[in-house]
Amino acid sequence: MQKTTLDIPNGIGKDALTGYIHTATLCTVDLETYKHFYGEVMKMNLDFVKLTDEAKKSQRKFWNIPNNIDYDLYHCYRPTVPSLIQLRILHLKSPTPHIHNSYSSYELGSFSLGFPTSDAKAMDKRVQGDYGVKAMAPMQLGDIVRANGDKGHYLETIYQGPDYLHCVGIERVNYPQLAPCDPVDGFGGPGYSAFVAKDSDAEVAFYTNVLEHYILFDSVWEAAEDGALGVNPGTPFRFCGIYAPEAQQNHFLLLDFKDGNMIDTGVQSCIPNQGLGMYTFQTRDIEKVMRNAQQHGIKVLSAIQRVSDYILGDGKACLLETPNGLYVEIFEQN
Repeated sequence: MQKTTLDIPNGIGKDALTGYIHTATLCTVDLETYKHFYGEVMKMNLDFVKLTDEAKKSQRKFWNIPNNIDYDLYHCYRPTVPSLIQLRILHLKSPTPHIHNSYSSYELGSFSLGFPTSDAKAMDKRVQGDYGVKAMAPMQLGDIVRANGDKGHYLETIYQGPDYLHCVGIERVNYPQLAPCDPVDGFGGPGYSAFVAKDSDAEVAFYTNVLEHYILFDSVWEAAEDGALGVNPGTPFRFCGIYAPEAQQNHFLLLDFKDGNMIDTGVQSCIPNQGLGMYTFQTRDIEKVMRNAQQHGIKVLSAIQRVSDYILGDGKACLLETPNGLYVEIFEQN
């Protein structure tokens, strides 16, 4: 299969089993909106990937996609910062169910992509002012408290992305950004992703026990008045940040609202449903990941097999399903 010429790091730390979120896969029937939002507004490149019939047949089988669903494949990326999360976009020829029905933060499943920036005000002027993308609320100013007690600030705006995905522009003022940004224009991302879980303990355990990632923070917050999440003020919610060992970007955030108002749309956060339905993690030992998955009762959708992928290259891969239904692709490069 044809391969990208972009030199993409695998994100695996020296002593780590798996790396950070390498690729996020999204499905849609509305390619033009994706081109406009991710390409024009967020300044990413979007390339068409030519697939042979045989390659697509293999992908369908491996990714658990029914044979009657056809699609074209695109690679969306920020060429100046190749370590950021790659977007693999499946442009569906016919509609599938939508993971989300609205921008309500209470809806379970894939929630957001984060776009760290070194100039949040410039990003906001472009996104809202120049292109008219709507935000969940006005830009929020918040505090960052270092472990030594020193305080910093962050500026955050949650934009309404395609297929009801929240796209978060965030700057940490006088503090390292959450992921690398373009050194010229300050744009960055995707540099992390978030998920709203019904069973947050089980979802956290997948990342810590199967992928062997670690929890950087895990606490219960209260939703602010007029906050960007748009949930009832004072609502307690679990907010957990999970990182791959040695990684400082492309992390996983988990939210679990505790007021009993979470909404199950009835559509699983998995491909080929429309929206964000799969993460990809690279590993140095796919057999170990599989043993971890089996030991902890994780559903295996596709056993370890040889694959050839435009973004990932040639190697071995398997497909898992997290306890809350998200597909996770594990890849070990040759």
